[in-house]
Amino acid sequence: MGGEYEPLKTYFPEEEVLFVGEDITKTYDSWRVFFDGAANFKGVGIGAVLVLEMGQHYPVSTKLRFSYTNNMTEYEACILGLKLAIDMNVQELLIIGDSNLLVHQVLEEWVIKNTEILPYLYYVQELMKRFTKIEFKHVPRIHNDFADALATLSSIIQHPDKNFIDPIPVGIHNQPAYCAHVEEETHGNSRFHDIKEYLAK
Repeated sequence: MGGEYEPLKTYFPEEEVLFVGEDITKTYDSWRVFFDGAANFKGVGIGAVLVLEMGQHYPVSTKLRFSYTNNMTEYEACILGLKLAIDMNVQELLIIGDSNLLVHQVLEEWVIKNTEILPYLYYVQELMKRFTKIEFKHVPRIHNDFADALATLSSIIQHPDKNFIDPIPVGIHNQPAYCAHVEEETHGNSRFHDIKEYLAK
């Protein structure tokens, strides 16, 4: 665990099965940030998702290119989510992650012995001062799948050094693509005219 002290192991191999608490993805009606880090043979990625009160999701992810530990990637992901919330001028926030260690360290319930983690902890505490109310909650990975997917995607993408990657839109289709096919234009405008007009407002 990178030298950090854990007073008691509170996790199990089948954590997702044994978890009987609330599903925070469905029961919390305020601003939330989900975060996660991922590492594999292709690299390291972090992801965060800001979920607004009305349910809108704003995802962000980053690829890391420096020496790291697993705990450092979790802190990087948490900081990414905090900065996203600050940019959106969020005042009250619930931070949600599947890193039990990070949550207990931020809440000062567990002692940190690895000095490499201390700058991260201090920075998170500084960012926390930007909010009028902030809470941290640990959830099993099964309740953190969106942030986990973003982190994994970032970790495996071979990002070109000098090129910019546009945001990746994520849509939901409730029917096959051919059902939305439109043959003719209406009133001399394309079928995207109304969408363009709406976005221009």
